[in-house]
Amino acid sequence: MPIRFSTKKTPAEIMSILQCRDNSLYTGWTNDIGKRLAAHNAGRVAKYTRGRGPVHLVHLEVFSSREEAMKREAAIKRLSAAKKRELIAGRRVKCCTGTEKTGPDREKITEYKK
Repeated sequence: MPIRFSTKKTPAEIMSILQCRDNSLYTGWTNDIGKRLAAHNAGRVAKYTRGRGPVHLVHLEVFSSREEAMKREAAIKRLSAAKKRELIAGRRVKCCTGTEKTGPDREKITEYKK
């Protein structure tokens, strides 16, 4: 069953990894995941995803501040595609900061379909 997200603003900041139609991965952050996914699929944001839609949500992590989400996004962007796929699969992955991110502050979603 597809996972649906509300387009109402949430108090959390979200770092997400999207899988494009060509199986490439896009990493970003937002505070409204439903609205952001709709914008990606409509071609209104991120030049990278415009010609690669539709995109599907394959991973997300929730943070209490924008700064934390942006730091995590930057660390994940430095990972190889293989390491990102390990992270998506739920394996522990050492990031460039030398820390590992697992635990209750991270929620893994396998896929989003419109």
